Amino acid sequence: MGTHISRTVAEGLAFMNFIGGRQVDSASGRRIDVASPSDGRVFASIPESAAEDVDRAVRSAARAFEEGPWSRMPAVERGRCLTRLGLLIEKHGDELAALESRDTGKPIRQGRADVVATMRYYEFYGGAGDKIHGDTIPFLPGYTALTLREPHGVVAGIIPWNYPMQILARVAGAALAMGNTLVVKPAEDASLTTIRIAELAHEAGVPEGVFNVITGYGRDAGAALSAHPAVDYVTFTGSTLTGTAIQQAAAVNNRGVTMELGGKSPQIVFSDADLDAAMPVLVNAIIQNGGQTCSAGSRILVQREVYATVAAGLAERFSKLVAGPHDADLDLGPLINRRQQERVAGMVAAAEEAGIEALARGSVAADAPSGGYYFAPALFGSVDPAKAIAQEEVFGPVLAVTPFDDEADAIRIANGTDFGLVAGVWTRDGGRQHRVAKRVRAGQVFVNGYGAGGGIELPFGGFKKSGHGREKGFEALYDMSATKTIVFNHG
Repeated sequence: MGTHISRTVAEGLAFMNFIGGRQVDSASGRRIDVASPSDGRVFASIPESAAEDVDRAVRSAARAFEEGPWSRMPAVERGRCLTRLGLLIEKHGDELAALESRDTGKPIRQGRADVVATMRYYEFYGGAGDKIHGDTIPFLPGYTALTLREPHGVVAGIIPWNYPMQILARVAGAALAMGNTLVVKPAEDASLTTIRIAELAHEAGVPEGVFNVITGYGRDAGAALSAHPAVDYVTFTGSTLTGTAIQQAAAVNNRGVTMELGGKSPQIVFSDADLDAAMPVLVNAIIQNGGQTCSAGSRILVQREVYATVAAGLAERFSKLVAGPHDADLDLGPLINRRQQERVAGMVAAAEEAGIEALARGSVAADAPSGGYYFAPALFGSVDPAKAIAQEEVFGPVLAVTPFDDEADAIRIANGTDFGLVAGVWTRDGGRQHRVAKRVRAGQVFVNGYGAGGGIELPFGGFKKSGHGREKGFEALYDMSATKTIVFNHG
């Protein structure tokens, strides 16, 4: 173990944990193979960390918080470190995009777009940390009362595999800006850019022990991290089931959590919508990242007067979609692993067996490697909103289209799932835009559009089983800090 462990091994690239500013292997020496979803071939390895490694990382972060300069550093100085990190990410953008694309299977152009959004997070939080102020509170005569925003301490960030760089950035940017220290556990399916960015953070001047990364399986490293008594706050993005387990573990230590747990997001298309503008957005919102996006627009609700037109337009576009390897840069790449491929295929097969109308299928490129985890996009029409394909998060390129009668019917169907993360509303009617946006139960609502290129400034989070707490924007800085009240009795 040491600071300069070579990544070059016979099988490919050997990545290490990053603890206390040093590259270190797991205590056991066991490793996890990393395979590219594009061909199923192993090209790297990561440590298989366990509770002992988690403890080492958390204690490193706790020491850095209690004894190091980070939490006491002026906010503007922390911001300058984050800004330098953003510039280093820009400098190494080609390397990071290629690594992210190969590790997750997403087309290389999406990898490049993720680099741009990642840079933007550190740029935003580099300038935001010194903008969070306390208050003075009118109180009793002879007293002065004020509030401060203070960091929690050690923040545990458990990061999913679909957007590793971006989701790391929205956690790390906000947490570090407020003076916390970090232990990050990326998904075992996509850990590589997280490790690399921790190294770049150290290069940018983030002190030793402030930004730690441990890799491994969720059942071992993730469980140990969420339950560690020296962790002061936990943030997680992923499935509802895993999120529930993490909240239960954190509750034993009475720790706060931010949870972003997925969605079944509707886009509502009224008869007066600009269909030419809407159509490409409706398609892109489900095929981006192969549909493996918590905020994917996986349901389209269409007013009956234009249902036939919209369904035909979507079918035409879906039939032309092609999935292929990340470096082919086609419409979409493979799914993340064999398990996810089988899950998506199983849900589509169940919908077909239930007699739901299949409107169109895309295709997989003829020269796509046979070992890749490809799935041709699937479009279903006239979907009963009570069916599983319209209720459950598929996390793949599968779109359900459902007709509705009027505004009240649209809102009822849109709100008729366990989730409430994002929604889209397509109409030229200004009054309807406001009415529907207010009545749809979702953390973000886009009117005549969907998504915002990362939306770094826009608070993000859900209602119902989509989770609680908010990431992105200034709201995240409040989640990543606590209010302290100080009262002076000066007579």
